[in-house]
Amino acid sequence: MSAVTEVQNTTTEALAALVDGGEDALVTLVAGETRVAAHRAVLAAASPVFKAMFAHDMLEASCGQVSIDGVEGPVLRLLVAYAYTLQAPQLPDTAPQLLSAADKYGLSALKAACERQLISQLAVETAAATAVTAVRHSCPDATRAAVAFIKDHLQVVATRGWADAVLEYPQQVIEVCSMLGEPPAEASSLTATGGGSTPNSDRQPHSGHSRTPAAAAPPTTARHTPPPDDAAVSRFRSLSDAERGRRLIEAVEEGAVEDVRALLAAGADVGVRGGVGETTLHWAAWKGDAAVVRLLLSAASDPNVRDQCGQTPLHWAAFFGHAEAAAALLQAGADRGVRTDNGNTALDLARLCNRPQLVEMLTQH
Repeated sequence: MSAVTEVQNTTTEALAALVDGGEDALVTLVAGETRVAAHRAVLAAASPVFKAMFAHDMLEASCGQVSIDGVEGPVLRLLVAYAYTLQAPQLPDTAPQLLSAADKYGLSALKAACERQLISQLAVETAAATAVTAVRHSCPDATRAAVAFIKDHLQVVATRGWADAVLEYPQQVIEVCSMLGEPPAEASSLTATGGGSTPNSDRQPHSGHSRTPAAAAPPTTARHTPPPDDAAVSRFRSLSDAERGRRLIEAVEEGAVEDVRALLAAGADVGVRGGVGETTLHWAAWKGDAAVVRLLLSAASDPNVRDQCGQTPLHWAAFFGHAEAAAALLQAGADRGVRTDNGNTALDLARLCNRPQLVEMLTQH
């Protein structure tokens, strides 16, 4: 018998028991200014938490009134409606709050329905909040979906939603970041152990041991690499400015060093921005691709450019533990004292995310 069927049968029995139940059958649930009257038997049938509360004759319940903390009035009404109907509402705006309440009161079927809603409405601006909610309430499907979405939409880290999540739920954000870097690692994946990623197949993966900046891999600058292919440069020059900018962002995301070099030679604008104010240098810092970082810096990319949350590329590199990229930015004049809109320096983020190599680097004079 499925859990839903069992709850349905139990609720049917509970409804039948309400006949001539008298005034004691009712209880008033209070959330802020909202008061909702409901039958004890129905609530107990749907929720093991309410069942235990009424069975042990808690003081509030015995007085006919129960305070529902941490739940807003509209969500409380939805919660009670579900107890009677066993039908989850399709209300995207309230899905996170309703999921939290369902988890608190043991309504597993409602929690699962809310989890599916969260997955279906993943978006760049809300992905961070969804990931945090999923981690906080042990929703494995939503956690996996949110992490996969963020991997495919790296601009999430430049949104206000991400900045708010870092400020309000730092521990959950750290968990999300660790999942972003979990193996198996693809060519463009992040590593969570600090010290960088492996965006190019010819770079060795980080061993997991802390290194000093001096021990980092030798710098790769434009003068150490062959000039861009003339045919590729000519082809890119034939494109519009907007298309060259789009191709540059795409090449940086993919760690395609030769395409980045050719596009820069063809006049692509290193200052081109994405939808949340992130530049190509932000992307390269996120990916931890030091070779691309240096290429962009050699093309006069501003190391202190900010996204719409006030984050510089150094913030991004510090947050995700990319020491070589951070070193390149510092060598180019990145200001380690810049604060985000939430007041965090790159050092603050490195400490928050337990990046010891970056902490050491950013505390050196």
